[in-house]
Amino acid sequence: MSGDGGSTATGGGEPVTGDTHVGLRRSLGFKDLVVYGLLFIAPMAPVGVFGTLDAKSHGAVALVYLVATVAMAFTAYSYAQMVRVVPQAGSVFAYARVALGQGPGFIAGWMAMLDYLLIPAVAYLFSGIAMHELVPSVSQWVWTALAVVVTTALNLWGVRAAARVGFAVLAMEIVVLLVFVVAALVVLVQDGAQRGWLTPLTGDGTFAVSAILGAVSIAVLSYLGFDAIATFAEEVTGGSAKVARAVLFCLALAGFLFVAQTYLVALLEPVSSAQLAAEPGKQGSAFYDAVDASVGAWLHDLVAVSKAIGAAFAALAGQAAAGRLVFAMARDRRLPKVLSRTDSGVPRVAIGVAAVITLVAAVWAARRDDGMDHLVSVVDIGALVAFTMLHASVVSWFAVRRQGGAVSWWRHGLIPVLGAAITIAVIVEASRTAQIVGAVWFLVGLVVLFAQRGRRVLT
Repeated sequence: MSGDGGSTATGGGEPVTGDTHVGLRRSLGFKDLVVYGLLFIAPMAPVGVFGTLDAKSHGAVALVYLVATVAMAFTAYSYAQMVRVVPQAGSVFAYARVALGQGPGFIAGWMAMLDYLLIPAVAYLFSGIAMHELVPSVSQWVWTALAVVVTTALNLWGVRAAARVGFAVLAMEIVVLLVFVVAALVVLVQDGAQRGWLTPLTGDGTFAVSAILGAVSIAVLSYLGFDAIATFAEEVTGGSAKVARAVLFCLALAGFLFVAQTYLVALLEPVSSAQLAAEPGKQGSAFYDAVDASVGAWLHDLVAVSKAIGAAFAALAGQAAAGRLVFAMARDRRLPKVLSRTDSGVPRVAIGVAAVITLVAAVWAARRDDGMDHLVSVVDIGALVAFTMLHASVVSWFAVRRQGGAVSWWRHGLIPVLGAAITIAVIVEASRTAQIVGAVWFLVGLVVLFAQRGRRVLT
């Protein structure tokens, strides 16, 4: 046990758990990690928020995603730094515990847990709503519950089996995205663009830096999920360097896909950003409306079906990540020890508990008209706080404690500080409801932490 009560770690060795009997099976490769990350993010994540971002940015929606990709790259780089130091399933919980101490580590994991438990609930609800639109005779809460059951079964089967099925679903989503790209290019060549060719980067009205930054604060939420890759650090073959590469690659690929699709749909959009701003009711369906008007209803329906299936498997990846986080915190005796049990290298108890919590939240929301609004308003605040503590961990471990060799002013100082500034700015821009829920969850975490004082923690 180290002097501050945290684990010792080395930059690339095996995870330091303190309990050699509690481990996870190493079976994932680089491709599997990328599949989980992209599943969680969803290749067509901008579909639902395109109209909102287009209105807020004055039409420069592709630029918004370009800036957002760069902004989130700071967080991705900090993950790549820390996963080499602490290649453990707990991700930011493990990083903050080692670099900042046991107390901050618990709070980082506690806040990340809010995000990992609610993001799958939102995805399941989205899938349930979409399936209800296709088969209205079945209630959306039934579809929602069915999606939870199917994906939980895959996760309990094992991370490798879930990755194989997830790869097939991801391939389907990529194919649909490619169909959209080809169809959009055909329309643009034949009929021309509805807006100027550079307007997705410069705006179709008055360009304003403040408008771009305001839209970026929303767009960065489309990327949440790439960080889940780090929770599989104990199940990857080939060392933590592979996890670090997967985190960076996944973010870069997602950013490219986001910029490309929003650029194309902005050119197809017959409604100006000013009109979308004046009529907020049209923002949610703006992507679908543009596709319907320019290409046809068939592509509208294809995208909708893809989003319905993709959302369920985004939840699968999120549920798997939640299970690993719960497992790691239980292994460290920050949660009930029973949650750290594994069966054939799979943390089935932790996954099951996470699934039950997600099921309750998703079905509750599915049975309410305002359920989606309630979930979406609070889902991201936990991740943003955890990201901020991740950046603090980089500074503490490398620059303050000087545990990682020679200190680099930009890798161990500038990048994490800028990353923290970005995540704090997004927290400030979050809804009041999200801020209140985040503060309450944080205070509950402090109470739990205080109740655990004096307990010997295995490291």
